[in-house]
Amino acid sequence: MTDQKSASTTLDGADDSSTSSNFIRNKIAHDLKENKHGGRVHTRFPPEPNGYLHIGHAKSICLNFGVAAENSGLCNLRFDDTNPEKESQEYVDAIKSNISWLGFQWNGDERYSSNYFEKLYEFAIQLIESGKAYVCDLSAAEAREYRGSLTEPGRNSPHRDRSIEENKELFARMRAGEFADGACSLRAKIDMASPNINMRDPVLYRIRHIVHHQTGSKWCIYPTYDYTHCLSDAIEGITHSLCTLEFEDHRPLYDWILNSLDIASIAAASDLANTDSDYVLPEQTEFAKLKLNYTIVGKRQLKEMVETNVVEGWDDPRMPTLAGMRRRGFTAAAIRNFCESVGVARSDSVVDLGMLEHAIRDDLDKTSPRAMCVLNPLTVVLTNLPDEHLENLSMANHPKNEEMGRRTVPLTKRVVIDRSDFEEVPPQGFKRLTAGGEVRLRGAYVIKCDDVIKDDAGNIIELHCSVDLDTLGKKPEGRKVKGVVHWVSETKGIALSVRLYDRLFTVENPESKDIEDFRECLNEDSLNELTSCLAEPAIMEEGASPRYQFEREGYYCLDEKASTENARIFNRTITLRDSW
Repeated sequence: MTDQKSASTTLDGADDSSTSSNFIRNKIAHDLKENKHGGRVHTRFPPEPNGYLHIGHAKSICLNFGVAAENSGLCNLRFDDTNPEKESQEYVDAIKSNISWLGFQWNGDERYSSNYFEKLYEFAIQLIESGKAYVCDLSAAEAREYRGSLTEPGRNSPHRDRSIEENKELFARMRAGEFADGACSLRAKIDMASPNINMRDPVLYRIRHIVHHQTGSKWCIYPTYDYTHCLSDAIEGITHSLCTLEFEDHRPLYDWILNSLDIASIAAASDLANTDSDYVLPEQTEFAKLKLNYTIVGKRQLKEMVETNVVEGWDDPRMPTLAGMRRRGFTAAAIRNFCESVGVARSDSVVDLGMLEHAIRDDLDKTSPRAMCVLNPLTVVLTNLPDEHLENLSMANHPKNEEMGRRTVPLTKRVVIDRSDFEEVPPQGFKRLTAGGEVRLRGAYVIKCDDVIKDDAGNIIELHCSVDLDTLGKKPEGRKVKGVVHWVSETKGIALSVRLYDRLFTVENPESKDIEDFRECLNEDSLNELTSCLAEPAIMEEGASPRYQFEREGYYCLDEKASTENARIFNRTITLRDSW
């Protein structure tokens, strides 16, 4: 047994949402009241290591770790590694990293279904000996034909009535590697006429001559998910097996497998063996998946996008993967708060992506220091300042949180403002800088545009402005200046690139059956890169935050993966307001 400790969280920000009641929390409370599992709550998060975790997994992670922590219980991390052809150590490492980043710590060491392969094999022998499993020689195509349909019952395999001894011998030969892939399989003997197709003699073991990322070449037969999952839960002493609704029709098989075995043998093989705990079989409970509009979370499509270079990788900031969201600048606290606000229900529904975006904005507004960054610079020469002028202005890092301190912002003769903040011939209602007009540099002085400098093609290349030196921290006398613009010193600013990320799809349901190819719905403007930006030098000082609200622009974070010492890249996490 591994060392057991209560499921815990190491949160990187206080959750604003209070824990809400739901049918799973109510069920657990009832089981505790009835002392069903000896007062224990033990859950598990069982990902398949065949891809990166996405936002849908976050709901399951928060639920499983959350209800365990609320009840001083345990939560295991167990990799469902029964299909080595599609699995890799890369995915294992990424999953562990993402769970830790979300703020959760699993019970003891991570586990693998492959840890139990020997025990699962022994349980399969027990099913054969009790006449509840047999070796079948039907090919995959033949087995589908025999299976029947939703409206027609299946037919018994011609190998269904093999003797126990013959089945044991064939199963041993399967393990010994005497048969080719697909030559035969071990199937449960249940009911080929069952209205639930999952109960029509499902496959328990299939032959795969492939190296496993954990067990190497030790095995050439691998148990199926349905067979492995329930037994792994039982071996680990799981009390509440929480699954998404897609497994609701598999629950009868979950129960059949556990109840078809000698419970004493399961208890003896479990982590609860030789303890004072009374052994009770785990029970599966289903809840609705987290589905977002404008989002694809199917692993097949996500993997296809990676492999066909639609995105840069699993951690592309446009991806709904936790790795991608983390790289884009989403916080773990915001994702946890979002999952709690969505709640846990019994029926599927689609959540508006705006709810997630609201959770991100809400968290970043509170936690992100402010800074100024000019995305599309236009030079402004402050003509009445000397060439060597350097004035260090003090500005608050956060307008509502004095504890976040202050920063020094250098003002020099040459500064830059955003090109969108100047109009030579302003449209109606324009409140920023115009030819002959005034505007305030944020946190600094009021300036007046005296001259517009253009190149030979008539393009504006520079503004010459005068500074009202009597307006630092106070209003100008005798006139109103309504506009305020952000700015950066041209000579002291930090050069960087900014990647503007937006939704990857332009339609609400890119997974709709009406859409033949999801590429038809890709947002061509999901990524735009600006390479000539200037930001305050404070953002690169020692101990600087990796994320900021660039004032008047949005929330941004340093892309540590893409940046170099000489080429800094910031990703836009989200705009200040919903642009959709």
